[in-house]
Amino acid sequence: MKVTYSPEGGDEQVFDYNPNKLMSVEREALEKRTGLPFNQVAKGILSGHSLCRRALLHVLLKRQHPGIAFADVDFCWDELKVEMTKGEITLAVERLREKNGDEDLAEAMLKGYDEAPDDEGKARLPFAV
Repeated sequence: MKVTYSPEGGDEQVFDYNPNKLMSVEREALEKRTGLPFNQVAKGILSGHSLCRRALLHVLLKRQHPGIAFADVDFCWDELKVEMTKGEITLAVERLREKNGDEDLAEAMLKGYDEAPDDEGKARLPFAV
């Protein structure tokens, strides 16, 4: 996934987010901050859960600015964009269809395919397995 943070008056930052590549301390921080198990945090990030996305941005920014506090992470909703890549969309739709999942969801995901960012390397599902 691509997480793009574009604060007004600041520099745009683009992060690669792969939930399987988070360090254990980062996953634990997300769970502690949100009060949710990590698999629900990962789904919350995808579905637009505000606290999950804020906690993720905090984790991502903390990599560059170790002293940043959670209270310092505040943004307008349109300043943060979370996108599945083309490969992630393809894998997720295939998985849904294999399991006779929600075809409406699969179609909705495919609608954003052309605008989705390209993959860099092997695509994985955008949630921890």
